[in-house]
Amino acid sequence: MAYTVAIYLVDRAYGGPEEGGWWYDYGFPAEEYCQYTKGFMESDAAIEYMYYLEASLLPSINEGRRPISSVLSTGKFNAIVTEGNPKPFPDTIPRYE
Repeated sequence: MAYTVAIYLVDRAYGGPEEGGWWYDYGFPAEEYCQYTKGFMESDAAIEYMYYLEASLLPSINEGRRPISSVLSTGKFNAIVTEGNPKPFPDTIPRYE
């Protein structure tokens, strides 16, 4: 299995006060939707499935959720293609430089 499509819960976290404040996006595979996780050998097939989930599933599970740019956000679900098994991102918390 070269590519995996999974439903992730993505949100935004405060990175620090530098330059007036900065934020970064983070996400993790959503266990409550693991039944939609699927592996593919070809990237085109994985992308096609991701688009399918974006059109058919995500509108209903994101209904009523605020955008991640909102301070009241609890995250939004996204279909994401990864190489290998799904894992949280980013690997390390970013630092302002």
